[in-house]
Amino acid sequence: MSDDYLVRHCAPTLAGIKTGSIFICPYESKDALLHMVRGLNKRLASKGLRILPLRLSEKKALIYIFRPKCLSKDLSDAVARDVLIQHGYDTVNCEKCIVQLVKRLRLQKEFPHEIGLFLGYPPEDVCGFIENKACNCKCVGCWKVYGDEEAARKRFAQYKKCTKIYCDQWAKGKDIERLTVAG
Repeated sequence: MSDDYLVRHCAPTLAGIKTGSIFICPYESKDALLHMVRGLNKRLASKGLRILPLRLSEKKALIYIFRPKCLSKDLSDAVARDVLIQHGYDTVNCEKCIVQLVKRLRLQKEFPHEIGLFLGYPPEDVCGFIENKACNCKCVGCWKVYGDEEAARKRFAQYKKCTKIYCDQWAKGKDIERLTVAG
């Protein structure tokens, strides 16, 4: 997993305008992957970021990069908390929720749809996705929208612009530590 990979897949999270991002990353060995994750955590922890492998499969890892302070705020939302409780989460703190998300990812074949709450998606859209079984959305961008379409479209455009700016800055030689906003 290169820094370039993080910039291309996680720019809004690096910029501090999105709670979290997930992406699939190829890897050669589990030890090398975990060493890389530890190194990234050391480099970016002071900026308020944390990186975790959520699930490992044959030569691919599902990686989660997030801002714990933002996640804690997001998961304290009443609607988000209700969704998590309905899916068996102990909502005492976000660390426990992450542990439970990891367990669900590793034990279930179906992807846990509440993961959107861990990425900063609006709780009403996560609820709508679950209740409508991914059908009947108003629009699709970074996620399926069931609530405020106008606000979602603005956020999609913001994320797209952020990613373009970050990729351009990366191409000009700006390193990941300088691109990552402290939060």
